Amino acid sequence: MAKCAFLGLGVMGFPMAGHLMAAGHDVTVYNRTGSKADDWVTRHGGKACPTPRDAAEGVEFVMACVGNDDDLRAICIGEGGAFDGMSKGAVFVDHTTVSAEVTREMAAAASERGIAYVDAPVSGGQAGAENGQLVVMCGGAQTDYDRAEPVIGAYAKACRRMGEVGAGQTTKMVNQICIAGLLQGLAEGLTLAQKAGLDGEAVIDVIQGGAAGSWQMVNRHKTMLAGDYDHGFAVDWMRKDLAICLKEGDALGAPLPVTALVDQFYKDVQAMGGGRWDTSSLMARLGKLADK
Repeated sequence: MAKCAFLGLGVMGFPMAGHLMAAGHDVTVYNRTGSKADDWVTRHGGKACPTPRDAAEGVEFVMACVGNDDDLRAICIGEGGAFDGMSKGAVFVDHTTVSAEVTREMAAAASERGIAYVDAPVSGGQAGAENGQLVVMCGGAQTDYDRAEPVIGAYAKACRRMGEVGAGQTTKMVNQICIAGLLQGLAEGLTLAQKAGLDGEAVIDVIQGGAAGSWQMVNRHKTMLAGDYDHGFAVDWMRKDLAICLKEGDALGAPLPVTALVDQFYKDVQAMGGGRWDTSSLMARLGKLADK
C-alpha cells in the first residue's frame, strides 16, 4: 500500500480519494475550500492539510483532480504548491482535463525537480467516480505509468498508457469530441420521435441494440425524454473541454467542424440558464427552437 495525497475534492475527487482510502492506501487530502477536506476526513479518515505542499510532503504519489489549467498550475507550482513538497522520485498523477500545453509545462517543471509526471484524465462522470468505475487514459514514461497504474486501479475499471506525456490529454480530447457529436445526434433523433408522436422509450428499446446504440443512449434517453438535466457532467465543464479540443485541433491542423458547431449549441444552452445542466441538455435547446 502507498502513501498518497489527493488534491481537489470536487464531485470527482471526493469519491476517488475515498476509494484510495478504502483500498488501504494512506491518504492525505487538500481542497481549496478547507471545510470539504475536513468533511472528507470525517467520512473516510486520513488527514487534511492546508496547502498542496503540506499534503505532498513525504508521499509516493500525488493525485490531482481540479478545474482547469490555472487551477493545475496553482496547485503544482503556485505558492505552497505540491512540487515544492514532493520528494525526488515521487509521482504526480493529474486527473484533471486540461490542455496539452499546460500538461507539457507542468511535466517539464516536475522533471526539473526529479518528480515523475503522468497525465491521466478520466471518463465516466460522477457516477463512475462514485462507483470506482472510471476509464483512465494516461500519458508518461512507461516506468512512471507502471508505478502509478496499481494505485489508480482503486477507482478505475480500465487504465491504459496511450504514449508519452500529453497523450492522455489528447485521448481525452478525442473522447469529448465523440461525446459532443453523439449527444447532438441523440437529441435530434429523440426530438424527431416526439414530434412524430412515437413512444420515445419504445424507439430506444428497438434501436439501442443496433448500430446506433451507445452509452449515452442507454443512460441518458430517459432523462432527456423527461426534460430532466439537473445531474451529470455540466455544460460549463463541457465547453471548457471543447475549447481545449478546438485549440488543439487548430494547432495540429485537424478540422473539427461538428465540434465547433456543437460548442456553439452549448453556448446557447448556457444562455438559457443551463450552464450546470447535464450535457444531454442539447435536447432542451432543440425544444426551445421548436417552440418558436
